[in-house]
Amino acid sequence: MTSSFQSSLRFDDQVAIITGAGRGLGREYALLLADRGALVVVNDLDESSEGGEKVGPADDVVREIVERGGRAVAHSASVATPEGAASIVEAAVAAFGGVDILINNAGFNVHASFAQVAIQDYQHALDIHFLGTVQVTSAAWKELCKRNGRIVNTISEGMLGSPAVITYGSAKGAVFGFSLNLALEAAPLGVRVNSIAPRAFTRLSEDSLGPSAFGLPKEAIEQFRSAMPARMVAPVVAFLAHASCQLNGEVLCTGGGHVSRLVMVESRGYSDSNLTPEDVSAHLTEILDMNDIIVRDASWSPSF
Repeated sequence: MTSSFQSSLRFDDQVAIITGAGRGLGREYALLLADRGALVVVNDLDESSEGGEKVGPADDVVREIVERGGRAVAHSASVATPEGAASIVEAAVAAFGGVDILINNAGFNVHASFAQVAIQDYQHALDIHFLGTVQVTSAAWKELCKRNGRIVNTISEGMLGSPAVITYGSAKGAVFGFSLNLALEAAPLGVRVNSIAPRAFTRLSEDSLGPSAFGLPKEAIEQFRSAMPARMVAPVVAFLAHASCQLNGEVLCTGGGHVSRLVMVESRGYSDSNLTPEDVSAHLTEILDMNDIIVRDASWSPSF
């Protein structure tokens, strides 16, 4: 990022909700936005200590923000229920008067193959990744519309196919579809909806993949960890969350200081009003040719 970005994009008096912000990526988003003046609701689940006492990682992040001169409140409700989602937004309104920014970051991952997972595992992934995103967004929608808000959702390149993350990738695919559709409705209301596909090594990565992920040696895992810290994703999220960002319906991939655009594309294909299976077979090269692609973004509309 350029020095002009570092000095100019502020969030003074902007209210930001960040889910899953007690550790990892969400923590980095919270710290960066708070450092730049945002009033932050740090949401994450409490955890039980060895003595059975509830320990709140969100409280730790809030303390860190306050020590750095910022303002924040912690909230421990789950995004997986409508009541929990609503209470997160209610906490933001009660503490700071409204919502300008929603960063849907809460999630988890399980490293398992199709044969190893049960239907309940898919439901759990949908409850948190997909419905969690939908429910918090729904609860915050009126507030965001009042303030020309910004929504940043979290997807993953895992939705495009990755070894042994089938529940995670499937749920993130649902978030991707939701984000593109919501972006169309949001634009006339002054709200912008974009997504981040982060590339970072976090506690979630370590817990789900382990030190021998995909057969990689420990040294390779350590190299990935050092090259892809969570803090390097935060600047892109901050840009997408800023009031000056006019992108809508976009997905930005980022990690290790690199930023790129992720889109759905379509080939020009082949047409015949009397199409037969044999035509498909005969023109398969033309159908699959990606030299002249159509980008399927929020501005795309069918040509037929």
